[in-house]
Amino acid sequence: MVTPSRRRTLLTTGTAALSALAVLALTGPGASATAPTASPASTGAVRSPRNLVGGQVLSSDPVFKSPVSTSACRKQIDRGCYSPLQYDKAYDLSPLYAEGVTGKGRTIVITDSFGSPTIQHDLEVFDKQWGLPDTRVEVVKWGDVPDFDHKDPDMNGWAGETTLDVEAAHAVAPGAHIVLVETGVAETEGPVGIPEMQSAVNHLVDEGKGDVVSMSWATSEARFPGFDLGDYTSLTTLRYGFSNAARHGVTLTASSGDGGGHANRVDAAWPAGDPLVTAVGGTELRLDDAGNRLEPDTAWSGSGGDRSKVFSRPAYQNPVRSVVGEHRGTPDISMAASPDGALWMYSSFDPTRTGWTADGAGTSESSPLFAGVVALADQLAGHRLGQVDRLLYRLHGHRNTGLVDVTTGNTGPNGYTAGPGYDQATGLGTVDATRLVHALAGRR
Repeated sequence: MVTPSRRRTLLTTGTAALSALAVLALTGPGASATAPTASPASTGAVRSPRNLVGGQVLSSDPVFKSPVSTSACRKQIDRGCYSPLQYDKAYDLSPLYAEGVTGKGRTIVITDSFGSPTIQHDLEVFDKQWGLPDTRVEVVKWGDVPDFDHKDPDMNGWAGETTLDVEAAHAVAPGAHIVLVETGVAETEGPVGIPEMQSAVNHLVDEGKGDVVSMSWATSEARFPGFDLGDYTSLTTLRYGFSNAARHGVTLTASSGDGGGHANRVDAAWPAGDPLVTAVGGTELRLDDAGNRLEPDTAWSGSGGDRSKVFSRPAYQNPVRSVVGEHRGTPDISMAASPDGALWMYSSFDPTRTGWTADGAGTSESSPLFAGVVALADQLAGHRLGQVDRLLYRLHGHRNTGLVDVTTGNTGPNGYTAGPGYDQATGLGTVDATRLVHALAGRR
């Protein structure tokens, strides 16, 4: 388990701090490194962007010319580094691939500001290393996207986010088509950058592109104008793309945040806290070189999990009302996120740091991983599954559904503790993909 002090060392030291989610840049419009004072509308201090999503320090993460084994990685940088092949084993994906369930015929949409100019090349290097099938990333530039400048820390951070999102989704669903939406305004905190994201999602839904949309970005509900006054329209009027996606049966997934939870606060990360979105939290995996678990997964100490002030408990969470109360609770499900065990990534967008990294990107990793699982289930079902939370919570408490309870760990000193059943540390738990995909597709 990553202690708070170790997590700060891994994620927030150094001079070039960038966030693990795409709200990372504190240099963007309206961003601030200082949290505002507590508001009457919340039960605790409003989170700053840094507290919400953590920080990824590129300068302190070594770049490898080629991946090394997990055991060698632990010796060299004191944390685990995992390949897609190890994830295949850990999440029981191989039986699905043997059935021909690879996500073929399904499309995963990924939304990021600015994107990465080298994403196609980088994915091809990633695929060659692990023996994965190549796929052509369809890049959609939405709005006036400026030319990429790797010296711009904002663009550099988003390019790293883009690389993670694409490679993680492809690692789970190698047969799925990927559409990368690049917007020209950096999403930071509050509504900044969100109109571009929403209009892009809305357009792609209308075009019929995308079966599942993964969003590795987050903002605090409390950062929207009017929150302190109980007026949430500045947020709710921006979710029209989500409503359109729901009408068309498109699944939405989002990272729950990297600042840990807060059991005494009513203020969730959005869009994860939206009832139309599946909130994906983070776990810590301890795997050997072959991908076998050395111990059961634990809740990652940085994983976000909160109760929404804006949205009341949706009907699908009625089975866990004793935990979430009258509010929408997050997360719903969890996958790998801890910096003590992360997916290898290859990138070349920054010529000074071309190569392989496994730096632990928080719940930025878990959202595209679960989006890949949904794409597999869509293929097996033969149709879009839409709002999968409706299905996930129906499976809760039943045997052999692929929901794997996580019962140890916590989400920080003010957060939640994992235990038997649903909790706001890891939600319904993590996944056995073969069983869960069959259950979601109605094949169990």
